[in-house]
Amino acid sequence: MTDIQKKRVFSGVQPTANLHLGNYLGAIKRFVELQNEPGSDCIYCVVDLHAITVPQDPEKLRAQTREVAAAYLAAGVDPVRSVIFVQSNVSAHAELAWILNCVARMGWLERMTQFKDKAGKNAERSSVGLFDYPVLMAADILTYKATHVPVGDDQKQHLELSRDIAARFNSDFKVDGFFPLPEPIIGGPAARVMNLQDGSKKMSKSDPADNSRINMTDSVDLLVKKIKKAKTDTLPMPSHVDELKGRPEVDNLVSIYAALSGQTKEQVVAEFVGAGFGVFKPRLADLAVEALGPMMTSMANFLADPAQIDAILRAGADRANAIAQPILRDTKAAVGFWS
Repeated sequence: MTDIQKKRVFSGVQPTANLHLGNYLGAIKRFVELQNEPGSDCIYCVVDLHAITVPQDPEKLRAQTREVAAAYLAAGVDPVRSVIFVQSNVSAHAELAWILNCVARMGWLERMTQFKDKAGKNAERSSVGLFDYPVLMAADILTYKATHVPVGDDQKQHLELSRDIAARFNSDFKVDGFFPLPEPIIGGPAARVMNLQDGSKKMSKSDPADNSRINMTDSVDLLVKKIKKAKTDTLPMPSHVDELKGRPEVDNLVSIYAALSGQTKEQVVAEFVGAGFGVFKPRLADLAVEALGPMMTSMANFLADPAQIDAILRAGADRANAIAQPILRDTKAAVGFWS
């Protein structure tokens, strides 16, 4: 690919509660892989505007913003090769979101299943931001005319909405091809990491049970302890990957092993056919320590030097603004705003 604009990657992670293994395997690890692909122009932000769709403690929000940035850096996202910044430091996100709000349709947003899941029976008490945040997500992507977005299963619908909004803008304002229709990049075998105590639930920052997840700020000893306490069942490891159906906790641990080792689930199952979990869990724990230990140590070092993180984020915001402002200016011109 000779034209870097043909593959501009955008993504972000919310700075809410505990950053965990699911965030790393499902997003941050993929960020590094995409950065290392020839022809990829990568823009990664900490999406703090999305975080305030539900109430946040201001001091915790600031600290958690640095924590996400530290995780990016510790994982290997290079602030020279990629752009790393905080969403609220680039005003084009919010400005473009308003313009796109006037392009998007209520019916499109009402079909978003995540709002229904998050709001539940209290939809009328939820913030307008929680209902409308898929439009802000579209603005995040289109602010940079990103062409590719790494997404998990739970965000595919929102990316489809981003494509619909981009197409509608191009049509309404007769600017064919102005905004690209972003393509999804689907993650690897552990793109969706599940709860260590209940394999039917996604690993979550908000789960009150700390043993349900591996936090990226956990010590190595705690990491090992959580893996050894992870729920399984009384059967041995299966002889074929199809036998993982109906065994969600085992399927989850196999998926984690596959993602950390760079193997497929089929290869992991073949390696451990008939083994008990007294064999498999220690091997998984050793692998996790080898794969995650250096990152956890590096992350702790970055967090011990917040001034370094802040300097990187400010420099990244300058670079992001340099990309976003000309696109926003051209968008305003297409709409007909006076300048």
